[in-house]
Amino acid sequence: MEKQKNAVGRRKQAVTRVFLSKGDGKIIINNKSYKDYFSLVYLQNQVELPLKSVELLDKYDVKINASGGGMKGQAEAAKLGIARALLQVNPDFRPVLKAAGVLRRDPRKVERKKPGRKKARRSFQFSKR
Repeated sequence: MEKQKNAVGRRKQAVTRVFLSKGDGKIIINNKSYKDYFSLVYLQNQVELPLKSVELLDKYDVKINASGGGMKGQAEAAKLGIARALLQVNPDFRPVLKAAGVLRRDPRKVERKKPGRKKARRSFQFSKR
């Protein structure tokens, strides 16, 4: 039997460890079905996107350990992790996954709060008098 492939996906503060193995299309996140874990449909679509783009949605089982961040960050971290694991399975998937835009690590993070300001950029209300 083929050894399972694993990869890491990150986004904001979320980190996911993805384990890909031959199977019938089950996606498990933290011991729950991904449809139960992500109740919002657009987050479910994010997780499915790499498998859909290479048309292997029902050929591989995916087990994901997600920690940190929020729901959206975890979903997008899972997307990146699955895409990286698929590259280990077959490097020929690269052009398809790249065109789908799932191989790029989104570098945006929360900007830190600055001193003398209310938030990162928001200033306190100015009073002329």
